[in-house]
Amino acid sequence: MTGERESALLTEFDERIERLPRSVDRAAVERMRFVAYVLDEGIRVPGADYRIGIDPLLGVLPGAGDVLSGAFSLYIVLEAARLGVSYATLLRMIANVSVDVIAGTVPVAGDLFDAVWKANKRNFELALDDLATGTPRK
Repeated sequence: MTGERESALLTEFDERIERLPRSVDRAAVERMRFVAYVLDEGIRVPGADYRIGIDPLLGVLPGAGDVLSGAFSLYIVLEAARLGVSYATLLRMIANVSVDVIAGTVPVAGDLFDAVWKANKRNFELALDDLATGTPRK
C-alpha cells in the first residue's frame, strides 16, 4: 500500500540524481531531497491522492509559522550554494522561498497556497537541473 502511495519526490528524481556528475556531493543532494520531502510532501492527505508537508501546517501558526518554514526552506538554498549552483538559480530559489513566505502570511488562503506552491520541491528541482550541467558558478 505505501509503495503505490509513496511520494513522487522520493522516487521521481532518482534517475536524475544518478546522472549528476561524480563531483557532486550525493549526501548533500539526499539531504536537500529529504528536507523538500518533509516540508512539501511528507504527509498523505487521507482520501485524496495528494500529499502535503509540514510547511502549510506550520503556516497555521500566525506569523511565526511562515517565518519558521521559510528558515527551513533556506537550508535547501544554502546547501545548493555550497554545491556550486549558479547565482541565477540561487536567485530563483530565493524568489520561490520569498513567494512562499509572503503568500503564506495571508490567513487560510496562504496555507492553501503553501500546500500547492511547494517551493522546496521546486527549489530541489532547480538545484538538480543546475548541478546536472556541471558548469562552474557564474
